[in-house]
Amino acid sequence: MSEPLPMDHPRLPGLSRDDFVVAPSNAVALAMLDSWRDWPRGKLVLTGPSGSGKTHLAHIWAAEVGARVLDAHDLTSEDVPALAAAPLALDDVDAALPPATEEALFHLHNLIHANAQPLLLTGKRSVATWPLRLPDLRSRVQGAQSAVLKAPDDVLLSALLVKLFAERQLQVASTVIEYLIKRMDRSFDAAGRIVAALDRASLAERRTITVRLAGEVLDKFPTETS
Repeated sequence: MSEPLPMDHPRLPGLSRDDFVVAPSNAVALAMLDSWRDWPRGKLVLTGPSGSGKTHLAHIWAAEVGARVLDAHDLTSEDVPALAAAPLALDDVDAALPPATEEALFHLHNLIHANAQPLLLTGKRSVATWPLRLPDLRSRVQGAQSAVLKAPDDVLLSALLVKLFAERQLQVASTVIEYLIKRMDRSFDAAGRIVAALDRASLAERRTITVRLAGEVLDKFPTETS
C-alpha cells in the first residue's frame, strides 16, 4: 500500500490588526491610516514592495471604517455608483489597467470625492511612476498624500518569519530564524516564498525544520538578483 502524499499545512488568513507586525519601517504608514479623517481631500496612496503589508493594512483600515477592499483590475463602470457611496480601498492601482478600467477609476475618484467618502489606493511603486494614461486621473492621484512602507529591518523580518510559520501551524527554533535573516533576500516577498518552500520540504522529507534543512532549501533558492 502506497503512503499518502504530504499535504500543505493550512495557512490562516491573519489580516486583523492583532496579526500586523509593527516596526519602524511601517509605523508611520499605520499611523497615517489611523488618522484617515485628516487625509487631504479624503484620499491616501499607500506604496511599498510586494508582500510589504499593503493589503494587510488595507484590510485593517477597511475593518475600522467599514470599507470594501477591491482589486483595481476588478473595477467596472457599472460598479462605480455603489462603490462611491461608501469608503473604499483599491488595491494594486499601479498595475497596467485596461483603458475601460482607468475610465471607471477616474469616474469613481470624482464621485467618491463628491460623496465625501474616503479612498485608499495601493501600489508597489512610487506613485510618480504609476502608468496612468488619463492626465486628469494621473494628476489627481499623484497629488494625493502618500504613505510609504520601507524595506524591512531585522526586527520586522524576524517577526514576519515567525508569523508566517505560525500561519502554517509551524513552530521553529530561534536559531532557524536568525540563520534565515542572515542569508535570505531581504524582502517580504522572499520571506513568504522561503517559508512556503521550507514547509513543503519538511512535509516531503518528513523532517523537522532545522538550520540544516534551511540551508539546503536556501542553497536551491533563486535570489532576487539572479
